[in-house]
Amino acid sequence: MTTEPESSDPIGDWRIYRGDGLPHERVRRLPPPPPWRRFSPEEAVQGRGRREQQAVSYRPDESVVDKVNAAVLLRRPLLVTGKPGSGKSTLAYNVAYELGLGSVLYWSITSNTTLETGLYHYDAIGRLHETSLRGVGGRADTAEPPDIGRYIRLGPLGTALLPGDRPRVLLIDELDKSNIDLPNDLLNVFEEGRFTIPELQRLPEEQARIHVMTEDGGQRVPVEHGEVRCTSFPIVIITSNGEREFPPAFLRRCVRLVIDPPGRDRLAEIIEAHLGPEARAGSEELIEKFLARRADGALATDQLLNAVYLATSGSRPPDGKLDEILDAVLRPIEMPGAG
Repeated sequence: MTTEPESSDPIGDWRIYRGDGLPHERVRRLPPPPPWRRFSPEEAVQGRGRREQQAVSYRPDESVVDKVNAAVLLRRPLLVTGKPGSGKSTLAYNVAYELGLGSVLYWSITSNTTLETGLYHYDAIGRLHETSLRGVGGRADTAEPPDIGRYIRLGPLGTALLPGDRPRVLLIDELDKSNIDLPNDLLNVFEEGRFTIPELQRLPEEQARIHVMTEDGGQRVPVEHGEVRCTSFPIVIITSNGEREFPPAFLRRCVRLVIDPPGRDRLAEIIEAHLGPEARAGSEELIEKFLARRADGALATDQLLNAVYLATSGSRPPDGKLDEILDAVLRPIEMPGAG
């Protein structure tokens, strides 16, 4: 296999992939990624991973800040509704980062999600398998069963309800994708701040204290008499794309927030937070184009960030190609009346 020398490339640094079928080493010349697309171990070590970078750069408006504070003071879930890409999920990471509450406990919702999957998982088959292995060479029915705590892992909601001096931040993402029962199933847990693990409640009194695993993989934590009860109600942020209505009883127990698309000034602040003042200064025309296109169809703020990065970074496309590439990046997600 032959490798074409890079000196024969007339296009410069823009095209890493050329599509001519000739192998080359241009991938080694990739420029640094945008701040919100960094995955390197160094970023994680510095405590500034991809999610953390997004959290640091998030710029909520005053109404968002007020609703977050209301939910925190009332110890109520915050139900956040808005278009895709409006920053609903990032808000949770921003709150956790600013308040120093550690990593966000993330619970992604699908149509198959049940309340129990958020609370805990018991690997009964794994425990039974280890019990049978211990009985090899002897009688399996007399083998001492393994520690049940090694086979119980609290889910994101269950971990958030562990007692502690400070609340955890729990992100319940896209609850509107759930089955019809899940919002109502959450009500009792939210009201009581507690739940039980029947598999532990059935144990004899001498096993009243069992150490179980947690969602975030930390040290095993004790559970007394099969009950998890919070001492500080978690900061619960629930996101929804508005694809369905929730039961009135559920809505009554939430502080509700609708995130509107950011305006011109807020967009400029977001660009500066992510890419610096120089990128902000050079993005006025792109902001205007973004706002005009957003009026005709749904556009997410991260699409604007992608466009500004391409237009202002050192590896930008040549002028003859730039408008074509930006048109592709700023293509609406959906058009009015679609769906």
